[in-house]
Amino acid sequence: MNAYEPDTPAGVPAQLPAVDAVSSDVPATSPVGRLAATVERLRREVRAAQAEAEGRALIELAKGILVERLGCGPAQAARQLAELTEQAQTTPLEFAVEVINQAARDRVAEVTEAFLSVAADPSGPVEESAAVRLRAAESGVLAAHDTQAMADSLLDHALRPLGAVAVAIWSAGSDGSLTLAGSAGFPPGEAVRWHYVPPDVATVARRGLTEPDGQWLPSLAGSGLPTIGRREYADGARIAVPAGAGGRIHGVLEIAWPKPEEPLPRPVVRQVEALAELCAHSLESFVPPPGTGPEPGLLPDAVELMDLADGLHDPALVLVPHLDATGQLVDFRIQHVNSRFLDPAGRPRAVVGGALLLEAYPMAAGDSGLFQRVERVYATGEPFRARRMRLTALVDQVPLSAVADISISRHGSSVLLIWRIEDETARLASLLQHAQRLGRIGGFEENLLTGEITWNGQLFSLYGRPPTSPPVALQDLPAHAHPDDAVILGRFLRTLLHHRRPASAAFRLLRPDGVTRHIRVVAEPVLDTGGQLFVVRGAYQDISAQHWTEVALAATRDQLAHTEQQAVERNRLTLQLQHAIMPPAQAPLRVPGLQVAVRYRPAETEHLVGGDWYDAVVLPSGLVLLCVGDVAGHGIEAATSMVVLRNALRGLAVTGAGPAQLLSWLNIVAHHLTGAVTATAVCGLYDGERRTLRWARAGHLPPVLLREADATALPPVKGLLLGAVPEARYEETEVQLAAGDTLLMYTDGLIERRDSSVEESLSHLLETARAAPSALDQRLDRLLTYSRSDTDDDTCIVGIRVA
Repeated sequence: MNAYEPDTPAGVPAQLPAVDAVSSDVPATSPVGRLAATVERLRREVRAAQAEAEGRALIELAKGILVERLGCGPAQAARQLAELTEQAQTTPLEFAVEVINQAARDRVAEVTEAFLSVAADPSGPVEESAAVRLRAAESGVLAAHDTQAMADSLLDHALRPLGAVAVAIWSAGSDGSLTLAGSAGFPPGEAVRWHYVPPDVATVARRGLTEPDGQWLPSLAGSGLPTIGRREYADGARIAVPAGAGGRIHGVLEIAWPKPEEPLPRPVVRQVEALAELCAHSLESFVPPPGTGPEPGLLPDAVELMDLADGLHDPALVLVPHLDATGQLVDFRIQHVNSRFLDPAGRPRAVVGGALLLEAYPMAAGDSGLFQRVERVYATGEPFRARRMRLTALVDQVPLSAVADISISRHGSSVLLIWRIEDETARLASLLQHAQRLGRIGGFEENLLTGEITWNGQLFSLYGRPPTSPPVALQDLPAHAHPDDAVILGRFLRTLLHHRRPASAAFRLLRPDGVTRHIRVVAEPVLDTGGQLFVVRGAYQDISAQHWTEVALAATRDQLAHTEQQAVERNRLTLQLQHAIMPPAQAPLRVPGLQVAVRYRPAETEHLVGGDWYDAVVLPSGLVLLCVGDVAGHGIEAATSMVVLRNALRGLAVTGAGPAQLLSWLNIVAHHLTGAVTATAVCGLYDGERRTLRWARAGHLPPVLLREADATALPPVKGLLLGAVPEARYEETEVQLAAGDTLLMYTDGLIERRDSSVEESLSHLLETARAAPSALDQRLDRLLTYSRSDTDDDTCIVGIRVA
């Protein structure tokens, strides 16, 4: 049946649909219009005939059930069915399906009940369409003469009501390949293009084969998976469900929708699974057409597989499925054991052969997952390979384990299980060889009676000699070593050969290629029953890398000690310089009508010595210069830059310029004359006669004014930090002070914290200042004591009190 025309009756010409396509554009009375109307009428009659035939088959099946249940004849069963239909007030077809469901109690009936349980109106059309649709699909599949007719029946009776537009039935090969057994709704060319999918090709059907619950794709657009009909339904949803029966997956049922869809409800998914199970029974007898797949011909049966296993050089088991009374796979029987098979528990092959897999190896269903692997290979046909898989056997309640390389493959209806148990002795020997190679160790044995010397291959490599050259005897070892190591090797040989005690020595080996290697030799004597020395065994190890590492480490330690000594001396000089310019304690400044006090707290660790500075000096004009600053960085560079800026500001202040102009000049000094350092500063000029303070700042924290019981930070004025740009302009402002006012200037070392913002730290400073004693010295001491700073930086405070 053509995929584009599933309802075209036999005998109707293929070109008639084209005539029908133009019927809407021609008058109904014209010859073409009449022909189109005839074609449409014939189509309706064919559909009605098909539905009537399918319904008649279901009604006849219901009659047969009544004949068996009531023990009556066909005529009486027909009358009984008609009476019961009239009493149930439903159609004969719907009542026939109900009779079949009650008698069968199969998967179709189960899915129908689950589907109806979530329907909004169980007595409405949903119940009728679900029950009749599934039974009609089942009848069509069972009556189909091939898988193509099966696909047509599924699409027409069961899938179109779900909104689907196409269906594909895939047969799974034993090698994991897929063969298109039948399709409907796809263009005819797609069946030719997709007639065979080789193993390991990722498609939607492949996902349905490998995933236990199938594969649902809301839209093909985002999946990137190739599949049949992708061009026609590029944005549509797809579902691929494995078609299995009796524990074996025979293929995949793939269904296509024309547009994206939300995930199907669980009852609908179970309906699709029931349809897939119907397909599985038909796929059991499916034979691919000649030439399909990589190797035409039938697969070997169990007998041929046993012959194949006997010809293998690896241990092998031939397994056949073991089904229960309901046809479900429960285990695999060990049908054959080849002659090279070794049981992990040491049991004879006769004991293992003929037993069930889980009886012989109960732990195969445990952590190793061996049984699940065999079951999956049997179901899908995809082979499984694993290296160093741990196998566990339980014999007489004693757990035994072994490591093996596993290979599992399906051949026809049987499974070939190959395992190669790892030999412990060979494994240890291999590990020893790898250890010697990685450790650059070579072993030797020397028979002192016969003179026979045995070296392994690694030792020849250490000596730089070809494997065909004769080994070097212990007595000749000094001739191959550096002359300065002769005393060490002489002591080693006397301890080993004369005193007959184990000995070791490190020496420099001179190789024939001119390379010198640092070698450690370790040897022990072997005595015979009479106490005589006759064999010496030992090993050489290349310790060149270790030797040069130790040399480099010693040089690094010397360099580090020198660097630490330089750092200590540098910090000491920096601290001395800072204390010389900025002593921690300074004599108070004597100014009429003004009390000035300063505090300086150096960094707690010497390597954090920074560039904090302060100054309070009476100028020739009678004004008082008050300033604090902080140079970026630590160490001697910051300290020397601090000295330059402090002295420069003192000299510039003599000119009588205001604070803004002084900072502008100081910015030029910082940028051009001190190596482009950056710093912050606040500068003020106090006029004692007017009790005013003119001040400006360069990126520094504003001063704090204490008046009576209140403490506030002065409104900040604009000013870029010093040294950032060649030229900068600064603003200044004037504050009128009153008797009893206290003004504080400070560096950020007083308030700065790693876990708090500047605003939070400044707020805490204001709270502390409000609660401080009224005496100026005590107030500054309290601020230093209760400072919450955690940066261990320098701190400067300048306080003035107006009398």
